[in-house]
Amino acid sequence: MSRPAAKRPPVSRSMRKPVSRTPSWVAPVAVVAGIALLVVAFLVIRWYTTPVAPPPLTVDATQLVISSITSLPASELDAVGTGSANNLIKRVSGTPQTGPNGHPEVFYLGAEYCPYCAAERWPMIIALSRFGTFSGLKTTSSSSTDVYANTPTFTFHGATYTSQYVDFVSVETTDRNRNPLETPTSAQQALVNQYDTSGSIPFVDFGNRYAFNGAMYLPDVLSGMSWQAVADSLAQSSSPQAKAILGSANLVTAAICRLTADQPATVCSSSAIQAIEQKLG
Repeated sequence: MSRPAAKRPPVSRSMRKPVSRTPSWVAPVAVVAGIALLVVAFLVIRWYTTPVAPPPLTVDATQLVISSITSLPASELDAVGTGSANNLIKRVSGTPQTGPNGHPEVFYLGAEYCPYCAAERWPMIIALSRFGTFSGLKTTSSSSTDVYANTPTFTFHGATYTSQYVDFVSVETTDRNRNPLETPTSAQQALVNQYDTSGSIPFVDFGNRYAFNGAMYLPDVLSGMSWQAVADSLAQSSSPQAKAILGSANLVTAAICRLTADQPATVCSSSAIQAIEQKLG
């Protein structure tokens, strides 16, 4: 008779957690290193994709650009209409605001570092030049470290404006490196506090009858362009730059025409401006 097979002794299972041979500090260090690599990669990509700020133009070259953008045929501006511009202008109610010469005042608050201010100065200069004349405008670009870096533009700091129809008053609070430049008066700040509750710039008030803040188009339409390239693009009414900048200029023009009782008629009586005025109310 065969003997039953002997049972194997039960396998002893350790109650201890296996000890990893990898030091405990490796995982946290690897996470930190991974984050550091991502940051470096982001900075490298931004370095190579951020448009380089061209050096400011000479006085003569600046004047050529300004002359180009302020002497566009009225027919081209009319053909664009509002283009691709976003109408940000809102009607406000307050005591009519006049400027230092007794004309209805257009008040601008901005800063040189601000890319949205950089974008909006182009149509502001074009529109205001239909009612008067600038002198002393200089070229600059928005901050190299902000969004839409190095957007080509001009600065109102140190410039003057003369007109028989409207007074233009500007405050550029800082330069492109955020160094202080100008400070609004208490009355100007009160105006900003009343109508620009979000605190965003640029802020523009038209005689305390209309106001808007922000840019009417995105600054990326000017990315990587020189001042002359922007000026050249405005001669083509179908270009993205013309649709954005000239469309915005027509909106600003219409608001100013509402202040001046549609004077001068050569500017304000066009069908395009009249149509925009009707929408402004």
